[in-house]
Amino acid sequence: MFAIFWHFTAIYVGKPNTLPLPSEVTRQAFEIIQTGELLSNAASTLRRLLVGFLLACIVGIPLGLLIGINRSMETFVTPVIEMLRPISGIAWIPLGLYIFGIGESLPHFIIFYGAFFPIVINTAGAVKQVDPRLINAARTLGASKAMIIREVVFPAALPMIFVGARIGLGVGWMAVIASELVGSPSGLGYMIEWNRTMLMSSRVLVGVFAIGFIGFLMDWGIRRFALFATPWWTGWSRNA
Repeated sequence: MFAIFWHFTAIYVGKPNTLPLPSEVTRQAFEIIQTGELLSNAASTLRRLLVGFLLACIVGIPLGLLIGINRSMETFVTPVIEMLRPISGIAWIPLGLYIFGIGESLPHFIIFYGAFFPIVINTAGAVKQVDPRLINAARTLGASKAMIIREVVFPAALPMIFVGARIGLGVGWMAVIASELVGSPSGLGYMIEWNRTMLMSSRVLVGVFAIGFIGFLMDWGIRRFALFATPWWTGWSRNA
């Protein structure tokens, strides 16, 4: 139904450079795939996403655990997080271009910035919701603080950590595309911007649909992995 609506709308508009026919976009998609242009740019974008997202997890999860456990840490760190969190990562791109230039560092930073806040906030919130009876039982049995965090707090908070990671991955995916539009020599965002300057709107749409399709696959994948890793939690749909 969407393709039919698109087809007749494109015919009505009558401007292929503005709104190409679905058949033309499909033809361009096969051509870009055959030449390897789409796959190579998608690989570059996914590589940048992986680096920035992993850095956000490495920093955000431990910091979230500390914020949830330590009230002093929460008092000092939370105001800073809440002040920076409303600022979109895209807003840092102009300044980031001056600092990092065109290359890999700018997308990594923008992805990290976008993914970090959902991860750290969900992790801290999950730790605070851990049943205190579990912690008290572990203390009664003589468990150390490190053991309580490793064996009680982290497993109990893991489902919500996955929720934060899922949100962070989505934000990071949007951020990397935005950063590639202006500050990267390759990637899906770069491919879209390059074809826009060449007035090849059909190839622009190929890139746009590729972003949506890959984003859907990543979201599906992380939900399936979370379902496998936390089978006891009922928050994940079995049909995810």
